[in-house]
Amino acid sequence: MKILKFGLAILGTIAAMAIWSGIAVFGGFSGWWMKSIAPQGNHAAFIAEARAQIDTQSPGNAAFLLFDDGEIVGEHYAIQDGSVDADMVFPTASFSKWITALGVMSLIEDGRLSLDAPISRYLTRWQLPDGPFNEDQVTVRRLLSHTAGLTDGLGFGDYRADETLPGLEQSLTNPRASTDRDAKITVGMEPGTTFAYSGGGYLILQLLIEEATGQDYARYIREAIHDPLAMERSSFDFIGEIDGATPSFDATGAPAEQFQYAAAGATGFSSSTGDLAKLIKAILTQGSALGLSPETLQAMRKPEAFVYGAGIWGLGTMLYAPTRSGNDFIFGHDGANEPAINVSVRINPENGNAFIMLVNGHPSLSSDLGAEWVLWQTGNPDFLSTERALKSAILPALLGSIAILILLLLLMRRMSKSGK
Repeated sequence: MKILKFGLAILGTIAAMAIWSGIAVFGGFSGWWMKSIAPQGNHAAFIAEARAQIDTQSPGNAAFLLFDDGEIVGEHYAIQDGSVDADMVFPTASFSKWITALGVMSLIEDGRLSLDAPISRYLTRWQLPDGPFNEDQVTVRRLLSHTAGLTDGLGFGDYRADETLPGLEQSLTNPRASTDRDAKITVGMEPGTTFAYSGGGYLILQLLIEEATGQDYARYIREAIHDPLAMERSSFDFIGEIDGATPSFDATGAPAEQFQYAAAGATGFSSSTGDLAKLIKAILTQGSALGLSPETLQAMRKPEAFVYGAGIWGLGTMLYAPTRSGNDFIFGHDGANEPAINVSVRINPENGNAFIMLVNGHPSLSSDLGAEWVLWQTGNPDFLSTERALKSAILPALLGSIAILILLLLLMRRMSKSGK
């Protein structure tokens, strides 16, 4: 009987440790074990901490803006070379996808495209290769939300300044990947079933805009988005030929080569913090300057893609974390590329707060500070911070397990003394 009780106590302890570890991990993803870099609502403290991190961690050029209630309340510029201010142009890498999404949604609102129609209905210059899945299930909605079943995983590669860029159809047929691999833009899983990040999907959306409008992609985006907002520093031009653009740096701050990008709609957009501030203000004022309705903007941040039941992607927007009320999402888009390009633009629609950071010379500083901003805004880590959330749970899980073991030892000692 005594051995049986000891055995049951040990099994109960193992179960308790497993349950507590699960609670600790849940707490990690809920922000229980993380401390914000500034008190909630204290913009001055957040700005001061952000400036300190930028000055100590950025070996290249960086530009940072913070909004409160729709207005800029703080800015900071780190200068390695050139004169950095709100007009300096930076490459934005995958942030370009949000610009493409806004262009697509303007065509949806005009009735020239349908979210749920097969993209094959609109394309004449190129079509998805035939495969084992139904390509007619690849819709505009699913391309925007990375749920179209495409398995290219692009990551588009760079082109040197002296290379001739391939045409759009050529890039769709034979894309240059950011890694040395043979990538193909094909439907490799059932559309609508799984989130799978696809740069190729946004190259298709670039073609879709051209087919729907009869215009060059860059020209349409300029007329639909840049010109109405007076975004005069924004373009898809080669960064090396833009006056007042940042030089390129690697992660050590050493000068680096500047590259061209064939996939304009996925990674070729360049802009300044000043221009992106105009875009944020247009979105926060319900999109009238963009020609988009409040309903369209709301739809863009409605969850379309899920991981473990959590909504992480809307129609072209990353959904970083629920707002404090739980009724909306912090949304926006990040971007990163070689050699050390990193961008993050994030908006809290409940209070008009927003975060903009453009970096050349650090591979993750914008996203790292963007994650701190989300934690400060919501009390929750963003969905990109999985590793950090798990690490934050290690110590609580360990301490709780030790406490449970101590209780087991005390129980076993008591049982041994009682002779039961």
